[in-house]
Amino acid sequence: MSALTAAGNLVNAAWNIAAKFVRVTRRRTRRGIKHANESAKHARAQIRRTRVGTRDTAHQAYVGSVRAARAFERWRGEAWSTGVLEWSVRRELRAAARGSGPVLIGPWLGEVGYEALYWVAFVRWFADYYRVDRDRLIAVSRGGVGAWYDDVAANYVELLDLFTPEQLAEGHARRRAAGDQKQLDARGFDEEVLARVRARLSLPDATVVHPSTMFRLLRQFWLGTESLKRVLDHTRYRPLRDLPRSTCPPLPERYVAVKFYTGHSLIDDEATRGALRVLLDRVRCGRPIVTLDTEWRLDEHGDCAVDLPDVHRIGGGMTPQNNLGVQTEVIRRADLFVGTCGSLAWLAPMLGTRTIAVYGNDRFLSPHLYAARQIYPLIEAASFLPVDVAAIRTLTLELDGALSGESPKT
Repeated sequence: MSALTAAGNLVNAAWNIAAKFVRVTRRRTRRGIKHANESAKHARAQIRRTRVGTRDTAHQAYVGSVRAARAFERWRGEAWSTGVLEWSVRRELRAAARGSGPVLIGPWLGEVGYEALYWVAFVRWFADYYRVDRDRLIAVSRGGVGAWYDDVAANYVELLDLFTPEQLAEGHARRRAAGDQKQLDARGFDEEVLARVRARLSLPDATVVHPSTMFRLLRQFWLGTESLKRVLDHTRYRPLRDLPRSTCPPLPERYVAVKFYTGHSLIDDEATRGALRVLLDRVRCGRPIVTLDTEWRLDEHGDCAVDLPDVHRIGGGMTPQNNLGVQTEVIRRADLFVGTCGSLAWLAPMLGTRTIAVYGNDRFLSPHLYAARQIYPLIEAASFLPVDVAAIRTLTLELDGALSGESPKT
């Protein structure tokens, strides 16, 4: 090989090496630039995410703090209003209890159920908490219910000795028309009643524990915003088996007492009366039925009559002045009480009488049913069984279908 050829080969080899170096360097440079650009892009994206995340975190923290502040304000407002209400009512009660003079308890002009389930127990709490002697208290109500207050009030004023049933019903209607069915204050007709009571007793300076104090304290429980503790903190319950006995018409030796009335919880129609007949026919077990229907009305509720054989009616043995007292005694002597859920159905278990309370709509009954179911076991009251009239109809269809061998769906 000539020297010239060898030199050419060396030049070509060097060129190839240099060209390869340049290509590798260029490729690595481009790769490095690409990696650098991607890293920069990733870094910028990370910065954006961090910025957004920080902003979101700050926003969530702000939203959380605002919600917490609003919740605290609501709680403080509710706690404040509840505290102010409690203080205001207790100040009234403390003023009524102060000294040694007579205290009028009432007048009770509202529904029998609220009186039986809450008001009497509230009066016991008042007397116990403020250490008011029994001889100072004068219960003011209607229908001969003095025995309900016997353990706490030494005296009783019968409003139907001062007013006719029509006058009481008219006063109740005026209060309802003004939007005050629950005696939320002592104005209007209540003032007139108290004036007559003071005049009858010659006690112009007697202090008053008005039902509005109880309604204001317990109203939030009935509305569903307070627990049952609210009720238990302001009441004293006890069994009423030892009430002073009242006179009543002659009764069978054993019987089932019945009191059905119409209202929001039970409508008066043929389907309802049919279900009630079925229920009574099955629970009476051959015993006579004693109905507690009356011939007059003091409120918007009316009697719901159910036709059955062997029924004793005591309406003729009652007067407006003693009707609730007589009904109380009849229920206490009964083997069983069956009636509309409300009114005397709340009283019967405390009298020691097993009770079946029937309703068709529990919209306004829920808090009272809950309270009764919790309170009765505490005082070892008699059994209390609420029954939906729709369940009676359904069970009747099921039983009739089973006995006839047919499906109740057909």
